[in-house]
Amino acid sequence: MNPYQLNAYGMALKAVGEIVQDYDSDKMFPALGFGAKLPPDGRISHEFALNGNPQNPYCDGIEGVMEAYYRSLKSVQLYGPTNFAPVINHVARYASSVKDGSQYFVLLIVTDGVISDMAQTKESIVNASKLPMSIIIVGVGPAEFDAMVELDGDDVRVSSRGKYAERDIVQFVPFRDYIDRSGNHILSMARLAKDVLAEIPEQFLSYMRTRGIKPSPAPPPYTPPTHVLHTQI
Repeated sequence: MNPYQLNAYGMALKAVGEIVQDYDSDKMFPALGFGAKLPPDGRISHEFALNGNPQNPYCDGIEGVMEAYYRSLKSVQLYGPTNFAPVINHVARYASSVKDGSQYFVLLIVTDGVISDMAQTKESIVNASKLPMSIIIVGVGPAEFDAMVELDGDDVRVSSRGKYAERDIVQFVPFRDYIDRSGNHILSMARLAKDVLAEIPEQFLSYMRTRGIKPSPAPPPYTPPTHVLHTQI
């Protein structure tokens, strides 16, 4: 952590989060960490609330998520292995309870790309592909991201135990491709957000279409109230 600037995780969270948050009506985001030893007993967790409150892991806006992230870095000890399946299944549990098209879930995973539970993760993605959810993976750091590209499923649809994902729900982007050499972060963060979100509209529509869910009628256009002015002479 550098006291004067965001680390790569913080930059990715901010760049993508500030765009994604406009699609959420209440701007309350559950934020989870994975791969750390938690206080006070040092147990390893792959699904813990960043704000330290498992009953209410919601953070207020992206600023709230950033605060919880930096606070948790001071209290937990980062620790392997790196398992993705628990957080994917966590979101899938919510998504499976709202299949009527009234809600759609987007899971943003920011990771260094090392993954210890590839088989379980593929299985959880195949299962999640039937649900109203999409997964965005932002890879941070210099690692080889072959496993993340495989999960992306653009070239070969993700499969597990002979079952293929019903639709492609994962978008992967390597963060290092967006760090502008000249230090012009604004431009590159906008490009990052654009590429990260590029597949979400089609993934959203493909879920709704295959389930035969039609858009709700648009609310009536806003008409400003008319004030009648009474004048007395």
